[in-house]
Amino acid sequence: MTRPSYRDVAKTIDHSLLRPELTLDEVREGCALARKYDVASVCVRPADVQLAAAELDASDVLVGTVVGFPHGSSTTSVKVAEALQAVADGADEIDMVLNIGWMKSGEYARVQDDIHQVVEAAQGRPVKVILENAYLTEEEKVEACRRVEAAGAHYVKTSSGFAPSGATLEDVRLMRATVSPTVKVKSAGGVRTLDVLLEYIDAGIDRTGATTTAQMLDEYESRFGVE
Repeated sequence: MTRPSYRDVAKTIDHSLLRPELTLDEVREGCALARKYDVASVCVRPADVQLAAAELDASDVLVGTVVGFPHGSSTTSVKVAEALQAVADGADEIDMVLNIGWMKSGEYARVQDDIHQVVEAAQGRPVKVILENAYLTEEEKVEACRRVEAAGAHYVKTSSGFAPSGATLEDVRLMRATVSPTVKVKSAGGVRTLDVLLEYIDAGIDRTGATTTAQMLDEYESRFGVE
């Protein structure tokens, strides 16, 4: 594969600040790290969006947050309210969890409508839909990808990082092959080393959630330099 540049690698990373026990000072430190490494975004808990937006003001790092997280089982009206609040608080991107129980029940039209309503509430901001592949069959993953695209969302995402397992290369390749080129792919859960991240980029991801951001980018610089 052609090795991507340092900047290209950095701009695949959504630095994750979602653990429930993080203090506000740790969120501030995470935002400072994201600014230092000029990653694509931070993904913060909904209550931290205003803080992150203030910390990252005048930077190129976007602020993302989550909706229906991590189980996807909130009602659609609650997900819409979460998305509207996130936009009002300064979020640039939304990562939502689809309704996993509906997906596994074959309620595909309801899944699609749930996603579509959040897309509308996001008011043009990118929406990344977490499939939570740990719970889905291969056929359900394919159907979920199709419903995400039909709903007008911008990304399919492998996982929340809070399920029994996270991203796999097989899932990334399946998702990339299922959606059209206009829909992007995000991995999450398990992308912790530079070599793994480069493999995932080669498999077709556009973004990845990560907590080991500094370690991966420092390793890139030590091995390859910064172009």
